[in-house]
Amino acid sequence: MPRLNRIVETALYVDDLGRAAAFYEEKLGLSSMLRTRTLYAYDIGGQNVLLLFQRGASVETQVSEHGSIPPHDGQGPLHICFAVDAAELAAWETQLGQHGVEIEGRMRWNRGGESIYFRDPDGHLLELMTPGNWPNY
Repeated sequence: MPRLNRIVETALYVDDLGRAAAFYEEKLGLSSMLRTRTLYAYDIGGQNVLLLFQRGASVETQVSEHGSIPPHDGQGPLHICFAVDAAELAAWETQLGQHGVEIEGRMRWNRGGESIYFRDPDGHLLELMTPGNWPNY
């Protein structure tokens, strides 16, 4: 069987792109790579892309001279986890606290990693995880 190498993009669906952009740029320090009327794309560690779609704006096939993208959308609070260095987890907690972001949960994993959980303005559950949870992380 051919091999999957990694996940390139992860998508979240938001009600207000401007509000979401302010959160991800100001509170998490992400850099925008693309902004359209219905989509913002962010670089994650030079290896992955976080896509923020305006909820409901991609429910029709999108066609251009280069091809087409089938419809997609999402509802409800979704989950995404960001990898962070163990030595920086405390600094992340401080950063989030300074921006009024409440830590909702904490976890110490059997393999030695730690996670903290918080929400974005659309209620998506975000996680910052240090190495030591999964066999591959």
